[in-house]
Amino acid sequence: MAKFIKEASDGNFEVQVFAAGEIVPGLQAADAATAGTVEMAHTASYYYWGKDPSYALATAIPFGLNARQQNAWYYHPSGADGKTGNDLMNEFYATQGLIGFPCGNTGAQMGGWFRKEINTLADLKGVKMRIGGMGGKIFEKLGIVPQQIAGGDIYPSLEKGTIDAAEWVGPYDDEKLGFYKVAPFYYYPGWWEGGPVLHTLVNLAKYNELSPANKAIIDAACRAANADMMANYDSKNPAALKKLVGAGAQLRPYSQEILQAAYDAAKATYAEISAANPMFKKVYDHQLEFKRTLISGRRSRSTPSTPS
Repeated sequence: MAKFIKEASDGNFEVQVFAAGEIVPGLQAADAATAGTVEMAHTASYYYWGKDPSYALATAIPFGLNARQQNAWYYHPSGADGKTGNDLMNEFYATQGLIGFPCGNTGAQMGGWFRKEINTLADLKGVKMRIGGMGGKIFEKLGIVPQQIAGGDIYPSLEKGTIDAAEWVGPYDDEKLGFYKVAPFYYYPGWWEGGPVLHTLVNLAKYNELSPANKAIIDAACRAANADMMANYDSKNPAALKKLVGAGAQLRPYSQEILQAAYDAAKATYAEISAANPMFKKVYDHQLEFKRTLISGRRSRSTPSTPS
């Protein structure tokens, strides 16, 4: 994204990139942008769902949209209000002193690494699992003890037994971190994030000071980086998965019992949050209606009957 911005502006507009921890810890990046410590941050919005559950809707929620559906929802109007997902999320981000731009997606996710096999709901009881976003809240209802740990700390935590399981990204990134060496059971599907969107979050006051041209360059650069990241992961994940299996990773599907319980817990959780948080309800309902439109469209093409 920074490269695209510099090139598109003939070097007149530059974004200096810092790694997580250089200015603030990785999980405080959005807070730093809100505070003005930095002008912008690249992060997964759902890390901040504890402040407000609406943050999670920007990235991914359990049994929500996949990566392509997320992009469609973000960029093109849907629903009676004629708004895009980005319009709605930026209504929320404005209350946090931010404006957001989708800027990356790691595509299809796996369901995490476990030190032991997980076959039934009983097997989940007391398992300490590193898991980000709202997926942890849903898993907690099934007996998991969720832990929010930054990426660099996951492997040593698994190795020492501080945690029993972890989810990170997908085969390509998971292989690089070597989780298969200490937690060999690799589960699927990653039902808590069908296609996690990463964001560039910009301090709203600083953004408003930019020229229209530079605002347009940020938007275009983020769109380009968003498409590039997903294409990159789609090209690398299949080969990485084969390498992981060859190195000893044991692929396992979640049982229907676990998936059904997780789905029921997710629906109940969304109803609870919607009753208490009008912004969450507004965005969630818009996203859900879009999802229903996609599903009914697929059904109408495959069967002559009217979907219920």
